[in-house]
Amino acid sequence: MNTIKITTEFIKLDSLLKFSGLVETGGIAKAVIQNELVKVNNTICIQRGKKIRVGDIIEFDGKVLNII
Repeated sequence: MNTIKITTEFIKLDSLLKFSGLVETGGIAKAVIQNELVKVNNTICIQRGKKIRVGDIIEFDGKVLNII
């Protein structure tokens, strides 16, 4: 499990995927979210603008991110 620290109240899911290096571009982030390949707190999420906050767990492509 990787840990990602955010210094704001939240970060949008698509931005988080780019920020963490799991995808290279926003377009790829949009596609993987729309194709139901991303889980937020163990639930598939198709909202690319989903607000991710401290304590959330993100899963994609066999990788797990813990947001602190």
